[in-house]
Amino acid sequence: MALKITQLKGTVRIKQNQRDSLRSLGLKRIGHEVVRPDTPVVRGQINVVRHMVKVEEVAGE
Repeated sequence: MALKITQLKGTVRIKQNQRDSLRSLGLKRIGHEVVRPDTPVVRGQINVVRHMVKVEEVAGE
């Protein structure tokens, strides 16, 4: 199982740890999408920026 993560909001006026989590997920700009494996580490990073991203489950990756 994999997760498709889409950034919905920009990085202006957010905390540094949230900015770091977006970067470690591989997100760079609004509308950017990445596919990451569904692991506890990735889930934790998503939890930090849950108000800024949309997460969908993708089968087969």
